[in-house]
Amino acid sequence: MELHDYLNILRRRWLSILVIALTALAVTSLVTLMLPKKYTATTRLYFAVAGNSVADLAQGSNFAEKQISSYAEVATSPIVLDPVIKDLELRTTAGALKQSTKATVLVKTLILEIAVTDPDPYQAERIANATGKRLTEAAKELTPSREDGSETVRVTTLATAEVPSVPSYPDISRNLALGLILGLVLGIGLAVLREVLDTRVRTEQDVRNLTDSSILGVVAFDQEVSRHPVILRDEPLAAPSEAVRRLRTNLQFIDVASRPKSIVISSSVPGEGKSTIAINLAVSLSDTGARIILIDADLRRPSIAGYIGMEGNVGLTTVLIGRADVEDVVQPLGTSTLDILPAGQIPPNPSELLGSPAMAELLDRLVATYDMVLLDSPPLLPVTDAAVLSKLAGGVLVVVGVDRIHRPQLQETLTSLKTAGSHVFGIVMNKINRRVNGTYAYESSYAPIVDHRSSRSDRRRNQSSRDPDHTSSWDRDMQPTEIMSRVGRSNSIGVGRQS
Repeated sequence: MELHDYLNILRRRWLSILVIALTALAVTSLVTLMLPKKYTATTRLYFAVAGNSVADLAQGSNFAEKQISSYAEVATSPIVLDPVIKDLELRTTAGALKQSTKATVLVKTLILEIAVTDPDPYQAERIANATGKRLTEAAKELTPSREDGSETVRVTTLATAEVPSVPSYPDISRNLALGLILGLVLGIGLAVLREVLDTRVRTEQDVRNLTDSSILGVVAFDQEVSRHPVILRDEPLAAPSEAVRRLRTNLQFIDVASRPKSIVISSSVPGEGKSTIAINLAVSLSDTGARIILIDADLRRPSIAGYIGMEGNVGLTTVLIGRADVEDVVQPLGTSTLDILPAGQIPPNPSELLGSPAMAELLDRLVATYDMVLLDSPPLLPVTDAAVLSKLAGGVLVVVGVDRIHRPQLQETLTSLKTAGSHVFGIVMNKINRRVNGTYAYESSYAPIVDHRSSRSDRRRNQSSRDPDHTSSWDRDMQPTEIMSRVGRSNSIGVGRQS
């Protein structure tokens, strides 16, 4: 992973990282508040060597520098602590008191600092001063006297211990800082780990790493499509419609020399939105004036008729078993050039029926009649119907539902198509998050100009078309050529209905 990959992880998962960091900070705060408080009292002693001349003082200073570390050891020895315990009538031992007493020599000085820590601030002050007093007496006893009987080392108290008002333990600011840093490290680590272990397809780069096939369309998730699957008709001027039109334009540029006239639209697993992509793509192609037929070739879970709201009991299976002619069961959509061939009754042998000579003959007949034949087929991984059907058609358009499919699944899908000898026209990324990598976080505001001088009847008609309870009719006054002439908001927002 490169630096920009880690930055993308932080951008996508910043909320979880923040939650983990704040949780760690809260736990640290709670633990810190529950810890017992301790107070530290400090006294300072200065060690000097007495002398009558400059030479004596210099020699004494060197002697004191070498001996002061020994005095620090003496300060926490029983020779000092036992008298302190006796003087203050403490219920402890010299070994236990040594654990809470610390003697430190200040760097490049002859000053010894004695610090005593105790839960009782007054007790800490008493022990520190008593320890300093007893160390002064011990230094006199341990250091030999001069020939004239005077002291060799003189100990002076620079600062007596005072009762501390602020606890020295726990260190709240330090603990909170460490807790926050630990939380951030833990959050970032978990985010990177999730990214490494998460094999779901999220971005275009994930698809490009698996295949050389072109990404013909990027359709973002739009929850409105669950209520209005044919978004190109219900909202012809909206951004979702532009995403489908962009897919249509890209599709028209593939294989210019031998432009395909039959395309199988499939996905790897259910729920990636292949059926809504198929419906809206068919509507978009018919808006150009071309004769289009959409076949519901999903003979296991047919959905085209239900989405559009037409009768689907008679359709493809009826034609394949010879009980009806295709002209008798094809249903046109209003005055458009789009015809629908529903699935019909669900057969017991879908794969055999789709791979039969009757299906091949029907497909050849429809290719000769229509400008484009679109076939909505079952997902590729659960069943083999789409792979069988792709050998009869010109190729396959694979719909990839972002966050709905894992990279190994997509790899298996592409491998199965390659094994079957099917031609993959390209990939359509559906239900993509608009904020993934910051690529789709914007929307265009290039909308049609509203004429406020329109008549009252026009306003009533517009209000009716915006009514969410209004059932859209295919026999609208607005023709496909009129739809194409209007300017829609441009961006890759799209179809999110599960197939």
